[in-house]
Amino acid sequence: MAQSDKTNGSGDGEEHQGPVIRDNRRIDPETGEVRDPKAAETAAEADGTAGAEETIEVPDTPETVVTEAINADERVVELTNDIKRVQAEYANYRKRVERDRVAVREVATAQVVGELLPILDDIGRAREHDELTGGFKAVGEALESVATKLGLERYAEAGEEFDPNLHEALTLVPAPDVSVQTVIEVFQPGYRIGERILRPARVVVGDPVEGAAAGSDETGGSANGDAAASSDGGEETDGG
Repeated sequence: MAQSDKTNGSGDGEEHQGPVIRDNRRIDPETGEVRDPKAAETAAEADGTAGAEETIEVPDTPETVVTEAINADERVVELTNDIKRVQAEYANYRKRVERDRVAVREVATAQVVGELLPILDDIGRAREHDELTGGFKAVGEALESVATKLGLERYAEAGEEFDPNLHEALTLVPAPDVSVQTVIEVFQPGYRIGERILRPARVVVGDPVEGAAAGSDETGGSANGDAAASSDGGEETDGG
């Protein structure tokens, strides 16, 4: 009993000196960063572990392990950049394939609808002559509806401005009542799908006449002057 009390009493005021483990690894296992050996020794001395009676040292990390760790980090960065580059190339590839697919579809649609243009012309002429009746009318309207759903658009009307990109001028006639070249008659309507012209409109173009208005004014003024002169002369004759 006395011995036990002595042991407890002696442990109250004395600092227990146990084994101290020094971690000399150059790479911190928690942060993955390279340690500074001098800083570690300074920290150990500040903690009072430098004078410990029993010390267990952890062997230093070999230089090859440190080099491999650094190379592994660089390899990870390189592979990450490669993955980003491959993703960007794949995104561009998908956009290019989608664009080509749309272009191929438009070309195929334009070829099919282009073969129907003569039939649509016949339907239009029959409508103008009131011959689109009965079953022929139903078939013609159904065909025009299908062509419209495929994106076919008919254009060209008398009175619109002439555009050489849209119209084909069959003839050019003087037109004193217009200020710019204008479509005055449509021989054959044009058709397009989107921005693609399947067939330009064949039209008669009215060409503005330069000086027509000025000549008209001069002619009017001359006629009025002649009329006034004739009136004066008649009065003098009567008076004589």
